[in-house]
Amino acid sequence: MTRRSRLVPPGPLPDPRARRREWRSWYFYDWANSAFVTTVGTVLLGPYLTAVAERAACGTVGTPDDPCTQTLSVLGVPVAAGSLSSYTVTVGTLLSALLLPLVGAIADRTSRKRHMLAGFAWVGAASATLLFFTTGDAWQPIVLLMLVAGICLGSSMVVYDSILNDISAEADRDTVSSRGWALGYLGGGLLLAANLVLLQTAEGIGLTTEQAVRISFASAGLWWALWTIVPFRGLWDRPPENVARSPGGLLRSSFGQLAATLRDLRRYPQTLLFLVAYLFYNDGIQTVIASAAVFGSRQLGLGESALVLAILVVQFVAFGGALLLGRVAGRVGARRTILGSLVVWALVSLAGFVVPAGQLLPFLLLSVAIGFVLGGSQALSRSLYSTLVPRGREAEYFGLYQAAERGTSWFGTLTFGLVFQATGSYRYSVVALLVFFVVGFVLLLRVDVARGIREAGNTAPAVV
Repeated sequence: MTRRSRLVPPGPLPDPRARRREWRSWYFYDWANSAFVTTVGTVLLGPYLTAVAERAACGTVGTPDDPCTQTLSVLGVPVAAGSLSSYTVTVGTLLSALLLPLVGAIADRTSRKRHMLAGFAWVGAASATLLFFTTGDAWQPIVLLMLVAGICLGSSMVVYDSILNDISAEADRDTVSSRGWALGYLGGGLLLAANLVLLQTAEGIGLTTEQAVRISFASAGLWWALWTIVPFRGLWDRPPENVARSPGGLLRSSFGQLAATLRDLRRYPQTLLFLVAYLFYNDGIQTVIASAAVFGSRQLGLGESALVLAILVVQFVAFGGALLLGRVAGRVGARRTILGSLVVWALVSLAGFVVPAGQLLPFLLLSVAIGFVLGGSQALSRSLYSTLVPRGREAEYFGLYQAAERGTSWFGTLTFGLVFQATGSYRYSVVALLVFFVVGFVLLLRVDVARGIREAGNTAPAVV
């Protein structure tokens, strides 16, 4: 095991201090990409793209009292300007659903996972940085850059999540995963705080709000690119493990492995059941995250600074929530902890229907509730799923997982956009998400985690 080769045997490093150092390097990719997810994907891109689309459709940006009701032509299909952001995320996730399992199949067959992770991250970061140059009413380049950035983010996360199995044993994964999520929310919150200061002081330093928003986009892209250097330098390469031999080169054999995994998934019914449950409840979670800024600005009439402040509350509460729920999972198990968080998510969707317009405090209280369960539900879902994945197929299975992960799942955002287009109110769009949490809860309740771990050939932690 030398720094020159950076290749070590499969599994966690035997030396505890070296193992913890590698864990810390791994955590920093959550820190790196969360700035983009928060500043761009969650807070600023939705309202920015909606404003640009409304300017293109109506000649001016709509308001809650005078909304833009015109449509844009997207490949010949009429699309409400207010729905373009949700539909962009939907298209990106559909493309990801096709590409990410293949990315995972390739990652499972290479010893250069950290290179794949960094490569996808740097292309995505470049796309985010290029948003700085979008101006006027040209919505098309914004959509294109967001599709590229979103697909690259999802691809990097396939590789990143699969590395969790390489660097930690089953008993450590709830803790390692939760710390990564927590650090991510802290990093995303710090950059978002800096961008909040920029938005609030923009006029005083000679910038328009739009210019400040575009500078914030560039800051998130640069943050993502620079901090990715830490995991790229700090992670160790490991040879592929238990990979089925297939004829042809890397790409052809990866297609063969993907086809075999889709067939063999029937052999792991608890893994499949969890994946379906996750598909539903994560649809709801990710759609709430992606649409919160549009809901706050267009439905509640809150300004961008107020929205950034609310998301800051989510970020810093989520930092503590991820660590706390990680401890709770150590006592009662990840599955029970996730089930409890889904009850809170369901209450959040109901509260969104009645939260009063024009008042920041109720929206902030709703943000506290979201932050408390956000980090824990995501971190524990990742670690629980990792124990249900057969050895040697981690990246490919996480490719299936990531198809329903960052950037929102297609059915949630599609439902949000369609309900708005049918009703003209984002309140009905929010309450419609309740069904995703209810269905996800019922399906997760039926997952036999201990049986699933045994079927996958893994070792069950003390509490499941």
